[in-house]
Amino acid sequence: MEALFYEGNHSFNIKTIEKTPLQVGEVRLKMAYVGVCGTDVHIYHGKMDARVKPPQIIGHEVSGVIDAIGEGVNGWAVGDKVTVRPLNPGVEVPADNGQRHIGQHLKFIGIDSAGGMQQFWNVPAFTLHRLPENLSLTLGALIEPLAVACHDVRLGELQAGEHAVVIGGGPIGLLIALVARQKGAKVLVSEVNPHRIAFIQSLGIQTVNPLEQDLVEAVDAFSAGAMADVVFEVSGVQAGVTAMTQIPRVRGRIVMVAIHSEPKAVDLFRFFWREIKLIGARVYEPVDFDEAIALAASGNLPLEKMITQISPLAAAQEVFETIDKNPAGMKYLLELG
Repeated sequence: MEALFYEGNHSFNIKTIEKTPLQVGEVRLKMAYVGVCGTDVHIYHGKMDARVKPPQIIGHEVSGVIDAIGEGVNGWAVGDKVTVRPLNPGVEVPADNGQRHIGQHLKFIGIDSAGGMQQFWNVPAFTLHRLPENLSLTLGALIEPLAVACHDVRLGELQAGEHAVVIGGGPIGLLIALVARQKGAKVLVSEVNPHRIAFIQSLGIQTVNPLEQDLVEAVDAFSAGAMADVVFEVSGVQAGVTAMTQIPRVRGRIVMVAIHSEPKAVDLFRFFWREIKLIGARVYEPVDFDEAIALAASGNLPLEKMITQISPLAAAQEVFETIDKNPAGMKYLLELG
């Protein structure tokens, strides 16, 4: 079978390898599609080489069908359509507080271990989520990022009728906006890329470009003076962190979605003055995958429009180079079938 290996230094290589023997509790998937995640792009840029030790097969936004079932696996059959929740919690410790999905010994499959950019992939059966027959395998590869959005909106306790502001209109920011709108919230997306702004507007979502319009004034007008009930910081840049404390209402909530690997300046006085709540949101739980699958299968979200490009696995190097050159793109999929 063919597998894509990240070799370091912005380089990928296709290799022919043997299928890995199944271990107890595992299933083998015949892969259909793998999405290129922002984390995969960070890996491509060499920013995670200390964690991802090249050569490594990466990829975790996946869809496929069960090809073989290992010993001790029940409830699944060859041919079942599935996606993968790529978390291996490891041994729980007291500090985990029962939250094994973000526990101390969590291993992220596709980053800390071999991922889905290969034609056949062995995964623990406990990571599987069944895809309904009416959901295509193409959209099945969007379930993982959609589950991120469902998790973020759930932790933000967003309610119908509330005003939500999403700072950053990339793939995750847009998915958050779509989930928030589906829940009945009023949504405004702050984004600076004109192509992304046009695309988001084409989906019927209101936008503001903070380079052209004062964001505080825009949120004030959008909310008729109420300001934001929930702010989702998805931009990952200092400007977004600065803005996030300026636009919540009194006792509003800020959900920290972006990965800020370097410390940034935060206006702590605003948390005191307006009693703002800051909520960290990382990855997802099984309930978020279940919600994402139900939303995708309902047809109520324009997920097909988010797919910028589908390419064969052999074109992966060019796909990563294209993502660098086209920051306005949304979701890029690699086809493995």
